[in-house]
Amino acid sequence: MTLNLLIAMSWLEALILGVVQGLTEFLPVSSSGHLEIGQALLGTASEENLTFTVLLHVATVLSTIVVLRREIGQLLAGTFTTVKWNEDKQYVALLLLSCIPVFIVGVFFKDEVEQFFGNGLLLVGICLLVTAFLLALSEYLTKRRMSVAQDATHEVGWKDALIIGCAQAVAVLPGLSRSGSTIATGLLCGVKKERVARFSFLMVLIPVLGDAFLETLDLLTGKVTAPAIGWLPMTIGFLAAFITGCAACRWMLDIVRKQKLIYFSLYCVVAGGFAIIYHFVGQG
Repeated sequence: MTLNLLIAMSWLEALILGVVQGLTEFLPVSSSGHLEIGQALLGTASEENLTFTVLLHVATVLSTIVVLRREIGQLLAGTFTTVKWNEDKQYVALLLLSCIPVFIVGVFFKDEVEQFFGNGLLLVGICLLVTAFLLALSEYLTKRRMSVAQDATHEVGWKDALIIGCAQAVAVLPGLSRSGSTIATGLLCGVKKERVARFSFLMVLIPVLGDAFLETLDLLTGKVTAPAIGWLPMTIGFLAAFITGCAACRWMLDIVRKQKLIYFSLYCVVAGGFAIIYHFVGQG
């Protein structure tokens, strides 16, 4: 697509993309994949759209902070109000450890990752099918583990944090759900289902805010040009992603506790199939 299509993005298109981002960031169906599908259907797909995508991700990060504000406040208080090592300091250390893999990818492979976006929906469809498989496998093995022993799960440990972090790094691919990959990986590692969703949502705060900071720095230094979308569509998209993100975050925390991931697995199969079919015949 040309820059003219980016300029032509209306407030309604920005609203739709914001709602898509807000809902799919926390639901295990891939926000990046759905944004790619949405942009393709709306005709707003463009390499220059990356700044708008980052803005929507910042909106959902803020919704995470709002929904989990008590947990975040407790972690900050426990970390900075005492010099003694405690559970809060350990949890923050686990979160930092989980960010190392995605940090490596973001610093050393940022340009390579960006090439996967805006190049059709084939990769998106394949990654959505991989997400479906991970969700189905994690739910099956978790139920099987719990049928053997009700206390067979554990808290997030150092090894778990690193493995979940690697899943987050791989999930930079469009269509491979970040929340789905990290939650499913945590469940496969044996982490308690009521703990894994919160860890998944908290671990994304640092890399997304860091990416937004670097994007802002690039804009200020002139390394990249400011998006020509317009302030009104950007504001509407941001607010839509924030409001729907708050609702989806609360919903997902409850869903993981009740273990209903199989429904999202089935949805990802449908969405992935649609993306693959659209790639081959939808643009003909």
